[in-house]
Amino acid sequence: MSTKKIVPIKYTDRDFTSIKDSLVEYAKRYYEDTYKDFNEASFGSLMLDSVAYVGDILSFYLDFQANECFLDTALEYQNVVKLTKQMGYKYPGRPTAQGIASFYILCPANAAGTKPDADYMPILKKESSFSSIAGNKYMLAEDVDFSHSNNEIIVAKVNSITGIPVYYAVKAHGHIISGEMKTEFIDIGDYTKLRSVPLADGEGVSEILSVFDADGNEYYEVDYLSQDVVYKEFVNPTQSDKEDAPKIIKPVQVPRRFVVERELGKTSLQFGYGSESDNSSDQIMDPSNILLKMHGKKYISDESFDPYNFTTSDKLGVSPSNTTLEITYRSNTAGTTNAPVGAITQINDIETKFTNYFDLSRSKIADVRNSLEIINDVPILGDLQFVDAGALKARAQGAFYSQNRAVTSDDYKNLAYSMSPHFGSIKRCNIILDSDSFKRNLNMYTICENSAGKLVAPNNSIKQNLKTWISRYKMINDSIDILDARVLNLGVEFTIVTEDGFNKSEVLNNCLNEIETYFSKVPEIGESLSIIKIYSILNDIDGVIDAMHVTIDHKSGTNYADLRFNVKENMSADGRYVIIPKNVIYEIKFPESDIRGVVK
Repeated sequence: MSTKKIVPIKYTDRDFTSIKDSLVEYAKRYYEDTYKDFNEASFGSLMLDSVAYVGDILSFYLDFQANECFLDTALEYQNVVKLTKQMGYKYPGRPTAQGIASFYILCPANAAGTKPDADYMPILKKESSFSSIAGNKYMLAEDVDFSHSNNEIIVAKVNSITGIPVYYAVKAHGHIISGEMKTEFIDIGDYTKLRSVPLADGEGVSEILSVFDADGNEYYEVDYLSQDVVYKEFVNPTQSDKEDAPKIIKPVQVPRRFVVERELGKTSLQFGYGSESDNSSDQIMDPSNILLKMHGKKYISDESFDPYNFTTSDKLGVSPSNTTLEITYRSNTAGTTNAPVGAITQINDIETKFTNYFDLSRSKIADVRNSLEIINDVPILGDLQFVDAGALKARAQGAFYSQNRAVTSDDYKNLAYSMSPHFGSIKRCNIILDSDSFKRNLNMYTICENSAGKLVAPNNSIKQNLKTWISRYKMINDSIDILDARVLNLGVEFTIVTEDGFNKSEVLNNCLNEIETYFSKVPEIGESLSIIKIYSILNDIDGVIDAMHVTIDHKSGTNYADLRFNVKENMSADGRYVIIPKNVIYEIKFPESDIRGVVK
């Protein structure tokens, strides 16, 4: 009976050399009487090399596939995309260049010639198209209202005899994005569950603008098919708030919906598996109408629900059938579409809206439309290269950690600032825990800016829109009150000593201008006022030997805010800064009179 010790197989050998060495050792140990020719040129060595080669290849692909299953170690771009989608990250389409452009029109004067005729001040509709000198295409991302009070207006033409203005030049600003609008018509056959519809220009698709079927039914893009609620904009019926918040936002149930599935070089629309018989018409959602699943029980168990899913349907939306889909999207080319200042000047296709169109002169309307000009005062910038694998991993991890919900105070601030300007623009906001509330309520203090650039409290429409906007992401047990931040009007007085040889008046004017520039930046709500910073600014100006005194005083009266504030009581112990309450924002309302300086 053999007493030879059994040596276990080495499972850790993974490369060609280690596998072959183990095979040779195994053969010598267990087949020492059968095979002894281990010459490199022998047939036995060929067989050992072949087995080691196969083992090496299998080990390589086994390791490779194992690495490709995890986001941190994945190398293949397509695998990275799939893994990020599993984490809830939406793979972006073709990147976009964007920026602000200036629009000009000539508007007829009113009968008295004192101002432009408001009836001939149109709304330039979004999706109007323009192009640069180099031929790059751009689209208007938002409506431009030429009647807005923030627009600049100057006299453009006057009557040569009477001198009365007959035309005014109106300047407005709008957000433009790179790309051109394309439309595809795709025939859809019999009903199919979870239908996927690919687009012809798959790689260039940046954004889906609209989807309609032959019957005029609209399909809405959602983040995931179980989401049956989107937030739509409606015209604000409140005339007093309309200028600051031209649109109001409301949740709408959308049984017809789709998600955009993107892979490198391919874009498709994914629909649900419901049929037309499962459809319910679009309607404004009322959360109080949610049906609890009691099913005849005499009690209600603890029930949680998805705030995006207000219905009990599990069909994931309606799948189109026996129709033709009209799909409109924005497409970008592979080349760069960045534009330097002044490059975008060509008008391609525009759509305008006049309030009292049927009562106006057609010739004057044509003159206004033909007078439209565009130019970009700032560069149109954007990186149009696809995101590489490393950046895609980082973005996906960031999206995963955020969980598409608001938890921290920074999350709520970001939500407030990300609300579309159509619903009202929040200049600054701050989140404070209400210590007096038994429910540990959160207070969101907000402030807006009027047409003159002064801080004002947001109107009711803006606050209602903000409440609806935040409700999409807030934690279900969070209670938030949206309140007005208090405005504190301050003044600054300083004394400086100038060097010999410098013009004292010129140095003083430079100091006043620098201090005014510093305070032109709107601070955060609750941000303290740094007196040391004012000293530093003054001392850095040419001709100033020393800033001797800087005094902060509270401004009150008819043209100022009614907040009571004692500067001395709120001064820090070392006198370096003024402590501002967390629900207050300071402002130098009239810099020309509220900032004063003395030269010694």
